[in-house]
Amino acid sequence: MVDVTDGVREFVAVVEAGGFRAAGRQLGVSGTALSKTLRQLEQRLGVTLLLRTTRSVRLTEAGERYYAASSQALDKLRTAAEEVGELADAPRGTIRLNISSGAEGFLRGAVLAGFLQMYPDVQLDIIVDEDVSDIVAAGYDAGIRLGEVIEQDMIAVPASGPQRLVVVGSPAYFARHPGPEHPRDLAGHTCINWRPGPHSPPYRWEFTEPGGGDFSVAVPARVVANDFSLMMRMVTAGLGLTMGMGDGVQPYLDRGEVIAVLEDFCPPFPGYYLYYPQRRQASPALRALIDYLLRLRQSR
Repeated sequence: MVDVTDGVREFVAVVEAGGFRAAGRQLGVSGTALSKTLRQLEQRLGVTLLLRTTRSVRLTEAGERYYAASSQALDKLRTAAEEVGELADAPRGTIRLNISSGAEGFLRGAVLAGFLQMYPDVQLDIIVDEDVSDIVAAGYDAGIRLGEVIEQDMIAVPASGPQRLVVVGSPAYFARHPGPEHPRDLAGHTCINWRPGPHSPPYRWEFTEPGGGDFSVAVPARVVANDFSLMMRMVTAGLGLTMGMGDGVQPYLDRGEVIAVLEDFCPPFPGYYLYYPQRRQASPALRALIDYLLRLRQSR
């Protein structure tokens, strides 16, 4: 007997990811295998669901109707699974998270280790990614980012305390160069800057004038990178100054490997939020993570 659900999950994934290759990465299968599964589904239904080109896929009229029905059915199945899961004695299952590299700074170490020790039946699948994409279409349960970049149709829950940007350099660097007294002095310094991706402009360092307004500075960068650990290795080697999130920089400050400057121009601001779509109820495992982060934030 043919299972009417065969290929449905794969079909929805291809539509929402915009192609076979992207959907295959989410599902852990090859694009070729997905294409074969979809052709079998079309043969079983007797209609063409997708028009394929070398670069994209497009829904036919039949495909649009089938996608609307099948995506709703999958949502109902997920909701049912989550409701049944709430009857379990303890949260369980996998939470897929998409987080920014800055958020990784406050989550590392004891934070996530403590959560996993508290909930031994929960697994975490974490992708550190600067692309603020549609977490639903990409198959994530939730994301963690600064509030200013989160879509308005998401439920956002505070996940950290206030954050600060910090400008730092090594003692060896400051032995050769006087520290900047104002952000405009950065024009005379060697800087190591960050960019989120290969096609994004380098970050403009953000400051607040004491008693005044916000402003940004395009610093002269000797090195531009998208990996904070690499940037900090260059800083501790004495190459120049960089700006990073306070949680990420703090271990280097504690060890005396770097010195903070321009602190009067770097006031705290609201921190990170865990967010997930309004149309999807948080699973017991995700709810456990939310409650854990809230308790941890309140205890600090």
